[in-house]
Amino acid sequence: MPPTIRRAVIPAAGLGSRLLPLTKATPKEMLPVGDKPVVEHTVRDLVASGITDITIVVSGGKSLIQDHFRPNPALVEQLRADGKTAYADAVEEVAELARQGHITYLDQHGPYGNGTPVLNAARNLGDEPMLVLWPDDVFVAEVPRAQQLIRAYEATHCPVLALMPMDPRDSRRYGVPVVKEDLGDGLLRIIGLVEKPEPADAPSAYAAIGGYVITPGIIEELREQTRRWHEHRDGEVYLTDAINAYAAGRAVYGQVISGRWYDTGNPADYLVAQMAFALAHPEYGPVLRHLARELGDGEHPASGTDTTPA
Repeated sequence: MPPTIRRAVIPAAGLGSRLLPLTKATPKEMLPVGDKPVVEHTVRDLVASGITDITIVVSGGKSLIQDHFRPNPALVEQLRADGKTAYADAVEEVAELARQGHITYLDQHGPYGNGTPVLNAARNLGDEPMLVLWPDDVFVAEVPRAQQLIRAYEATHCPVLALMPMDPRDSRRYGVPVVKEDLGDGLLRIIGLVEKPEPADAPSAYAAIGGYVITPGIIEELREQTRRWHEHRDGEVYLTDAINAYAAGRAVYGQVISGRWYDTGNPADYLVAQMAFALAHPEYGPVLRHLARELGDGEHPASGTDTTPA
């Protein structure tokens, strides 16, 4: 039987260019969504899905990610001494999350492109499949996104892509799958991906949204891409290209993810994610709704400070 998925990689070596200057000193993975940095949402998704071996692929300037998940007994002791038990528990809980996921860190090496961190993390993979989740994405779902992908893999024993329904007018933003067969319950047989097509050229009404089950065959395609890159020193190594090459002769599936997806990779979508999580918070939500009502009525916010000159 194919092995149970126990490993995952989170590529976190990107520059966060679209969020500058926010990301000049703070990694985009550490920007808060609600009361947690975005990378913690991804780690929680994986741990809740039974993943016990998480590799975060990083680059220079990403030490804050490691600091966030690292135990800090001195801070916990000080908080408890000050009677701040809830804060102490929260700090310990993040460290326990890292222990459950057995988080390790790997420096990215190789050509540009989102396939390189996946290949870096695939050392000693053997015949195991693994999950790849981008840290830009946050899902709110009854069944974690990673678990939905694992179930699709267990039903097919083939590579799986996370998909969502898409307004065709948005096709320029996504990789769009070429669907061969709809198997029901959101499971689709696909035979390729078209990267950011024009709406008239989009092969389906679905978008690939940064979640994958990767098998050794995909890794071999990435190795071949990297070999060609070293020969010609041209272009980048993309996971999409490896999936397309694999799908030309072998089965690949897409799983439409049930839940709400928030992208945090650009300013507008990041603000939407922030607002959605704040509105859902039992303490902050009522405050924001009250503020929205005041602003809608043209009033000054009651809790703000009026800086208009007298």
